[in-house]
Amino acid sequence: MTHTAKPIDTTPLQGSLERYLGTTIRELRQHHGLTIAEVADQVGISRGMLSKIENAQTSASLDTLAKLAQALGVSLATLFRNYNMPEGGAQHVKQGEGMEVVRRGTKRGHAYQLLAYDQGPNKVFEPFLITMDDASEVFPTFEHPGVEFIHVLEGKLEYRHGRHTYLLEPGDSLTFQGEIPHGPERLIELPIRFLAIIYYKH
Repeated sequence: MTHTAKPIDTTPLQGSLERYLGTTIRELRQHHGLTIAEVADQVGISRGMLSKIENAQTSASLDTLAKLAQALGVSLATLFRNYNMPEGGAQHVKQGEGMEVVRRGTKRGHAYQLLAYDQGPNKVFEPFLITMDDASEVFPTFEHPGVEFIHVLEGKLEYRHGRHTYLLEPGDSLTFQGEIPHGPERLIELPIRFLAIIYYKH
């Protein structure tokens, strides 16, 4: 028999443990393209019992749950994995959709994209994707509170922090105190793209 697999909805469920387990078992069974009869026969329970378990009309023993997990190709722990999991709510910014930010002293060929937006009264951190493609631009120095972390994705540049300069290439990182004057000193290979994450200490 050929079975058509269906995607599993892993959205955490609210409600009773029986309802959560029943829904999880049904979705795993459907994902593998198995009928109630096929799973019930493997586990050694009646089809009516499995139907009641899936519809939260009865509680299954741990022994039965272990056999169900085995029949469905998962561990017993996997059946409980998403139970009572916090809902969450991450901020998702798609490629190219970061907020364009104009920094003091920057003009052409120097783009900042803010990749996350604080929604509270105090900024915790600011992650930027910075792109530079104009070697003739003169860059200002920046000073700001907090700690800054830079990670180079593309290109090559010299970056100044206080009295020191650092040659940064793809894969290189730099972490420094934001209160000390810093900024790009010389652009060597264009285009240049790097992540800059500022963490504000409160």
